[in-house]
Amino acid sequence: MTTLMVSVLAFVSGVKDRLSSEKGATATEYSLLVAFIAFLIIVGVTAFGNALNTWFSSLGTTVGTW
Repeated sequence: MTTLMVSVLAFVSGVKDRLSSEKGATATEYSLLVAFIAFLIIVGVTAFGNALNTWFSSLGTTVGTW
């Protein structure tokens, strides 16, 4: 009877480990992190794009007059 109990406990433990896997949660967290970083890049380019364009145009004009 004890061998049967050990086998059942091992089976239940294995099923419990498979059900409590966190692979999906980790993938979701990484995808949210990547989306957040992409959002920050888009916001940064939008905010500083015109200023950088003006700066490079000014720099090009200055270098062109040398």
